[in-house]
Amino acid sequence: MPEVLASDRRAAAAGVGAKEPGAPPGAPPRRGPRRWLAALRNAALGLTGFLGVILLWQVMAVTGVVGGDLLPTPGQVFEVIWTGLGNGLADDILISSRRVVVWVSVGIAAGVPVGFLLGWFPIARAALNPLVNFFRALPPIALVPLVIVYFGIGELARGIILMYAAFFATVVIVFEGIAGIEDKYVRAAQTLGANRVEVLTRVVLPFSVPHILTAARVSLGIGWASLVAAELVAAQDGLGAVIQNAGNFLDIPRVYAGIILIGLCALLMDAALRLASARLVRWQDRGNR
Repeated sequence: MPEVLASDRRAAAAGVGAKEPGAPPGAPPRRGPRRWLAALRNAALGLTGFLGVILLWQVMAVTGVVGGDLLPTPGQVFEVIWTGLGNGLADDILISSRRVVVWVSVGIAAGVPVGFLLGWFPIARAALNPLVNFFRALPPIALVPLVIVYFGIGELARGIILMYAAFFATVVIVFEGIAGIEDKYVRAAQTLGANRVEVLTRVVLPFSVPHILTAARVSLGIGWASLVAAELVAAQDGLGAVIQNAGNFLDIPRVYAGIILIGLCALLMDAALRLASARLVRWQDRGNR
């Protein structure tokens, strides 16, 4: 069904380009120069935003408007990052990235079936939706004492916090995506003789792929946002531990370095997921944006 949504007219209007001469029917159109120019323009605009923030930061640090001497300059923070990469900071980045990727993936894998259950079965939705909304409102940091009591202070305890944060975000997004599928596609499949299982596997599942990818992006962001809370559980390594240890000694430049590295890691992972989403859901009609 999703393949039917793609059209050469829409692709041309978006600047993607025309098909190769002699290309088989259904082959994706080649990318035109307008697509690349738009990508370069967006990258330049994004870089401009970062440069503006760095410039404002530099002005506030030099003038002492905010925090007095407690606000380091961007140069001081970037020096901490550069020198720290060879003194264990690179290992902390890898450790935190592995924790987020592994445990957020576990949370997504557990949340997708529950989201399908709530979105496809009205009885399950009526019974479980209030419970899901209750638990998703609880911040992961509030669960740290209970996690320590029940799971100790090892890697499993930190993983439970990350998995919890990703699970409920995934459930809500997948549930809303499936509940929002238009009835006309389901009725069309039923008219063609599809039973309930076939409707689920050949209509609902393909249309849910964009929502699953969106859930992955949101859950990764929440995972990185919950990283410091997860590494409150007696962690000796990772970016969250770097921030906590630096804060205990009022090493403000190192605190900023840890915060910036968390943001950069989250940004790179989100960019990778966006590229994967663009290839996996090329059939999705996004209009001229």
